[in-house]
Amino acid sequence: MSPTLEHEFLLELVRQRPSLVATLLTEAGVPVPRFNEARLESPDFTACQPTEFRADAVVVLNDGKPLAGVVVEVQRRYREEKAWSWPVYLATLRARIKGPCLLLVFCPDRKEARKCARAIDMGHPGWTLHPIVIGPDQIPKVTDLLQAIAEPELATLSAIVHGNEGEEGLKILQTFVDSLEHLPREHEIYVDLVLAMLPEVAVNKFLEFTMAMGTREPKSKWVRQWVAESKAEGLAEGLAEGEALGEAKGEAKGEAKGEAKAILRILEARGITVPEEAADRIGQCTDLGLLESWIDKALTVEAAEELFDRS
Repeated sequence: MSPTLEHEFLLELVRQRPSLVATLLTEAGVPVPRFNEARLESPDFTACQPTEFRADAVVVLNDGKPLAGVVVEVQRRYREEKAWSWPVYLATLRARIKGPCLLLVFCPDRKEARKCARAIDMGHPGWTLHPIVIGPDQIPKVTDLLQAIAEPELATLSAIVHGNEGEEGLKILQTFVDSLEHLPREHEIYVDLVLAMLPEVAVNKFLEFTMAMGTREPKSKWVRQWVAESKAEGLAEGLAEGEALGEAKGEAKGEAKGEAKAILRILEARGITVPEEAADRIGQCTDLGLLESWIDKALTVEAAEELFDRS
């Protein structure tokens, strides 16, 4: 079974910054030794037996020597067979690094997280494994800009987990977006993760929240990117529809369709109702200059009909 984005997004953040596991352990109330390096290790625990044992990710905390190993597992749902494989991961990693090891399980669903936290009785007196489970309640709500800049992976995780939680979620998303202005460009890939993971209704509410009222373009790079993507989607659709018209005419039609789609999405994101007559007028317009002016107006108008005012 190929991995899904729901399964992979946390692992991608851990790959980008392995020390994120130490932050998550601390949030869960687990003491973490002082270390100067967090290093990814092989997640493969397969030995000579034919059964394959492979964790989602493994991080080793070092300070000249291994201080602790952390097995990272992402579980969207509780699976009983993990009670057999998780102890194998820990025992194998412990033998590999010759040091203490921890099991860190991330589960985005509160109910399933409680199941994943069930103790695993190893059968030996005094030997019970208690998985350290990080669910939504253990992911901090990052609304401090300095923290978001210092820990962009944690801010991204916070935006994904809590971005759909009303006004507080909007503040978290705003902090996430604002932090990107102060980070190297390679961190912009985190926008794709957040956009892909949040439900569309949350994205639309955020776009309405961050729309630059009274200006000619959105302040946020994220919002500008979203508008650009709307245009690109419309252009692709228009080109496909306009193939029979010839390349030049098809491209022009596609570009106009993209502009129209961006206008409608902006108005929708701002909660402005678009009457059928107005939607038809926007969708049938082929004047690119006029469409561009309507995009600017769409950011500030209070009603769709105001787009067509000559002021």
